Formats: sequence, structure tokens, C-alpha cells
Amino acid sequence: MALWLFCGFILLSATFILMLSLGPLKAAPNAGALRIVAFVQFAAAAVLAVARLSGSA
Repeated sequence: MALWLFCGFILLSATFILMLSLGPLKAAPNAGALRIVAFVQFAAAAVLAVARLSGSA
């Protein structure tokens, strides 16, 4: 159960960062780096979910 909560928090964080980088911080010079961070977080959450569903975690 704790892993699912952790995965949910990662997804919320990634969504928040992505919304900021596509919204108010779109003109910032590091908006691309923020998007990369968000996509890495999405990938980490996906790996955790797949590991949990396959029984590895």
C-alpha cells in the first residue's frame, strides 16, 4: 500500500512540475530542464507500478 502512495506522490509532483513548465514558467530559460525532470519522474512512477504489478516489489 505504501508503494502505491509513494507512486501517487511521484505522479502528483511530476504533474505539478509539468503544469508549471507549460504554464507560468514557459518563458523561463530552464523550462526544458523542468520538463525533463517531470518526464523522468513519470518514468520512475511507471517503473515502480510495473514492478509492483509483476510482483518484483
